[in-house]
Amino acid sequence: MIGQLFNTIIFQPLFNGLIFIYHIIPDLGVAIILLTIIIKLILLLPSKSMIVSQKRLQEMQPKLQELQKKYKDNREELGRQMMRFYKDNKVNPFSSCLPLLIQFPILIGLYRVFLAVSHTDPTTGILATQQLANLYGPLVAQYTVTPINHMFLGFVNLSAMHNWPLAILAGLAQFWQSKMLISKQPPKVEGSRDESMASAMSKQMTYFFPIIIIYFSLRFPAGLALYWLVSTLFTVAQQQLLFKKKPQTEVIPKPS
Repeated sequence: MIGQLFNTIIFQPLFNGLIFIYHIIPDLGVAIILLTIIIKLILLLPSKSMIVSQKRLQEMQPKLQELQKKYKDNREELGRQMMRFYKDNKVNPFSSCLPLLIQFPILIGLYRVFLAVSHTDPTTGILATQQLANLYGPLVAQYTVTPINHMFLGFVNLSAMHNWPLAILAGLAQFWQSKMLISKQPPKVEGSRDESMASAMSKQMTYFFPIIIIYFSLRFPAGLALYWLVSTLFTVAQQQLLFKKKPQTEVIPKPS
């Protein structure tokens, strides 16, 4: 039941969207880029919310560290003061998780889409029967007889695995995006704890997540690496625009 729902709501619309764009512009790489931009535009508001939340939390780190230093011997009071601080500044420390939960099923759907579009008859280039069954009416008739060309710009095979250039570019783009968040973080307050657990995890992900991206980009069809590269560059541009805005002033809670 869940599989059928996922197939109907996420996989089939994405698959048909990619094939429809490819039908208009017969270059699979260009179709993937355009589909990626469309998806990012649809997710613009939740992704903006995630970036703004991350930015605000980083801007507030010095003040949070002041609270940690002040109440270091009273963890119960520290917890109350931090929750009050978040409430007064209208920031939810977990608000950045929801957009990720929204995007995760789409990423799984895109992974299936790129596998599906790579699954063609080796002699004719026509989509396999089980993939044709996922197309909507007009596209079924067209692509029962029309082959899929997996080449991007005539020389990059997007159905092939182990595409090192695309994988490395996707990893570098991810590192750039993560590094932007770290570089925008204000300096630590003298005498405060070095960093919170969340900050430590953020730094670790800055270096390990790009490696994970490279690994999976090599293990799956190159179309997935192209999607991740374009998606990440879109997010980088979005972060640049949001980071130009001046930070808001934090409200420091007074002891109750």
